[in-house]
Amino acid sequence: MIEPLPAPVRRPRSGRFLVLAVVFICAACGLVYELELVALASYLIGDSVTQASVVLSVMVFAMGVGSLLAKRLRCRAAVGFGLIEAALALVGGCSAMALYATFAWFGGSRYALVAFSLAIGMLIGAEIPLLMTLIQRVSRRAEGDASGTVADLFAADYVGALVGGLAFPFLLLPQLGQLTSALLTGAVNAVAGGALVLLLFGRDLTPRARWVLLAANALVLATLALTTALVDDFEQAARRAVYGGQVRVAVQTHVQEIVLTGRAGAPLDLFLDGRLRVNGRDESRYHAALVGPALDGGPHGRVLILGGGDGLAAREVLRHPGVRSVTVVEVDPGLAQLAREDQELAALNAHAYQDPRLHAVIADPFQWLRGDGYSSGTYDVVITDLPDPGITASTKLYSQEFYALASRVLSPGGRLVVHAGPAKGRPRTFWTVASTVRAAGLTTFAYRATGRSAGFTAGPDRALDSAKSPHDWGFVLAARPAPHPFSAQGAASGLRLPAGTESLTPPSDAAAFPPSTLVHPRYAD
Repeated sequence: MIEPLPAPVRRPRSGRFLVLAVVFICAACGLVYELELVALASYLIGDSVTQASVVLSVMVFAMGVGSLLAKRLRCRAAVGFGLIEAALALVGGCSAMALYATFAWFGGSRYALVAFSLAIGMLIGAEIPLLMTLIQRVSRRAEGDASGTVADLFAADYVGALVGGLAFPFLLLPQLGQLTSALLTGAVNAVAGGALVLLLFGRDLTPRARWVLLAANALVLATLALTTALVDDFEQAARRAVYGGQVRVAVQTHVQEIVLTGRAGAPLDLFLDGRLRVNGRDESRYHAALVGPALDGGPHGRVLILGGGDGLAAREVLRHPGVRSVTVVEVDPGLAQLAREDQELAALNAHAYQDPRLHAVIADPFQWLRGDGYSSGTYDVVITDLPDPGITASTKLYSQEFYALASRVLSPGGRLVVHAGPAKGRPRTFWTVASTVRAAGLTTFAYRATGRSAGFTAGPDRALDSAKSPHDWGFVLAARPAPHPFSAQGAASGLRLPAGTESLTPPSDAAAFPPSTLVHPRYAD
């Protein structure tokens, strides 16, 4: 497979343009692979900051290793580049499906994530030295102007990375989804690499090398095409492995994946990005504990719910006499639409969205509080019904800045209640939420509700066994510091807690839990 000495390129200008175009395409594909790994790992494993750090650091390291290893192929740059692109197209294109398969059938994908990051990084790193050799073959520049060739190559590489980085979140992911996007990117990668070598350097290759490249690319493209045809069947099988056989609805919105399970009278479960958000067996206890103390503690004519697009917190609010209006600020229109139109979920939330007192706003709660929320008047009660603070995507909604914005819309004597995660299962996170609320200038009262169903059966949380899964929900009730609406134990105002709910005494080392801010989030543990 040793290449003979390269023949002079007849059209160096067009050849040079073709090499730079392939550099552009390969850079775009490479960045799509990186972003796809980060996005899927954040969904499957959680904590997007950690997953992004792992993927990017491992890939950059592997790119250096691949660049060093590619030096051995410079004497056979054309065929080496063609085979590397075929391998990269296959590995990168199938990486999303392989990660999802390990998660669905083996319960975890951390090792697979590192392995794919290493493999893809090494293959990407091997591209640049070989492309440099190829572009020097076709470049009309003098040998002494090699720096100009390097500048052109890296310019095409960086611009391609920009296009790939923008195409993934704004075009590929919303239109095609994780799996098909990766497979299509792999096909483009294989076509670009194979076309460059066979069209521009085909005469430099031995007949055996040409056949090997043709066969390799044909095999890769056939594999990617067959896999693409089976994506829907694979997703259904993997979803059954993750969520069981009772999946009723599975919707991928531009914000998250929404899955509803429960058939034939079984309890309805709601999963958001694979995490159990509503457990039909115990959600009534959760929402009663979230809503009841805040509304029973004083006036509650106007109520604001931040999050809670499933309508279940609104259901509890609307049951209280004296409620005149409820505003729900939900970032995902797909979830709000499902809560309004899905027969089972609408029945569970008692058709809250049909109540004329409810006004739904589709917006990011943080941005809404800064803008329209600030000018919409004040509320007697503000309820934050949001995902656990340990999830990176919701960290800003558990920051001191967020609570300061929420306190601005509280009426005199108004109350703010925060879902702060399990108080016993993750005490550091819970008491950090409490200290963050206090840092926003509010007086706090901590309590928890017991009776949470033990053990998760689906999603990233399914790896938790019954002993480790949370058994309670923790809440922080807050109000302006003067006059004091409740004492440390809630007795001063006669605060009533629902059955199965108990107050919590702040730990003696409460100072060890500094508040979380936008620039210093403290919920990573």
